[in-house]
Amino acid sequence: MTFVADLEPKALWAHFDTILTIPRGSKEEDRIRDHVIQIAEKNDLDYQVDATGNVVVRKPASQGKEDAPTTVLQSHLDMVNEKNSDVEHDFSSDPIKPVRDGEYLTADGTTLGSDNGIGVAAMLAILEADDLVHPPLEFLFTIDEETGLTGASGLDASMLRGRVLVNLDSEEEGAVTVGCAGGADTELVLPLETLPAPEKSTTLTVKLHGLKGGHSGLDIDLGRGNAVQLLARIIHSVTPNTPGFLAKLEGGNKHNAIPREAHATVVIPEGQSDPFLEQIRREFDGVKKEYRSTDPGMALDINEGSLPERVWSTDTTWTVLRLLVALPHGVLTMSQDIPGLVETSTNLAVARTEGDRLNVLTSSRSSVASAMEWIKRKIEGTARLAGAQAEEHGGYPGWKPDMDSPILQVVKEVHARVLGEEPVVEAVHAGLECGIIGEMVPGMDMISFGPQIESPHSPDERVKIDSVDRFYRLLTAILEELASED
Repeated sequence: MTFVADLEPKALWAHFDTILTIPRGSKEEDRIRDHVIQIAEKNDLDYQVDATGNVVVRKPASQGKEDAPTTVLQSHLDMVNEKNSDVEHDFSSDPIKPVRDGEYLTADGTTLGSDNGIGVAAMLAILEADDLVHPPLEFLFTIDEETGLTGASGLDASMLRGRVLVNLDSEEEGAVTVGCAGGADTELVLPLETLPAPEKSTTLTVKLHGLKGGHSGLDIDLGRGNAVQLLARIIHSVTPNTPGFLAKLEGGNKHNAIPREAHATVVIPEGQSDPFLEQIRREFDGVKKEYRSTDPGMALDINEGSLPERVWSTDTTWTVLRLLVALPHGVLTMSQDIPGLVETSTNLAVARTEGDRLNVLTSSRSSVASAMEWIKRKIEGTARLAGAQAEEHGGYPGWKPDMDSPILQVVKEVHARVLGEEPVVEAVHAGLECGIIGEMVPGMDMISFGPQIESPHSPDERVKIDSVDRFYRLLTAILEELASED
């Protein structure tokens, strides 16, 4: 137990304190799922697990509220495992170390997992509570949300009886979400022509780090740098006449996180390193000035290393750099209907050298189907010009806003009564499981809200502590209001 268990509301924070000790990276949710099942069994509640690994726990209504429509509460069990490169942490076994930073709770050099751990903790608190007024409840805990919403995609929707769903995976206090973007990933594979490393060469490891990164949907409009693309740009600034070969280039970890770090191995003929170093340092100085507001901690480290056995040919070296520079990244269009909403974007998410090929992963989002098809074709066309193969996978649908939604009207009224003001009603440029569940269960009335969570998917992730109290009071008041309906 840590200090987190003593925060208010204790019923929620005590569960989150326990969750911090349970490894739950995407596709590794067995232990957190078992924890949920143990709590259900402890409270004599019925539950089901589908073939995918999603869990539904059912709790009867409060006495006298049995005729109210069943409400589904939904959160995902997994978290994004990200850490700073100088932090020793094994996500498969080590607990997350919480740190209080003024009004916020964060973690010591890793992601905190408040996305979506606070939602899970709130559901567990309500599941165990005996002093709340509520309708019949179904608690839907999905898996593997962070790698492409695959848990929801494999959901056995026949487990759900409710037709009102409250998703607890939003991250802006004072706002309720009624729509989201759809998305798809594209994986590029580029063959690498290699040759023996030339003797009498200097090997340099070039590392770009200290960028903020962030969520590739919620933070894509902040203009933060992409470490993979910027490192390629910095090296690309060297003229083709300058001798040199790449032997490796890597960066990024997750499809839904903007890369914060990238590194490359460069082999330069002996005596030729000075002009190379002079040019990339000059280019880095320009890049750092461009991103001085969004990424003030950006740094470039250059160190000598051991000579690799093989390097990429000159043609391959320049093909890789040109491909990574040319691939689209960032905001492509803004919505013409909803002010401030990103309509279409793409994230150059991961680059990995694997033997004689370079694997590149991009993740695209759009609330307009035709625009999504356009950006996928744009990425494929860029890849093929470079001689790479492109394969799409991991697509998921968007969620179209319904401003006449009955649950929206309930939430607006309760929000104003409990918190003193009506919420901002918005759609988000991020994937939510509501899009998939709504497609599986026609007629499902849905809404999403949550506490104030900032910089998810990065070690800078933090949750505003007092916003969690307001979030929980709002949620329990909404359930009480829904219990009065019939």
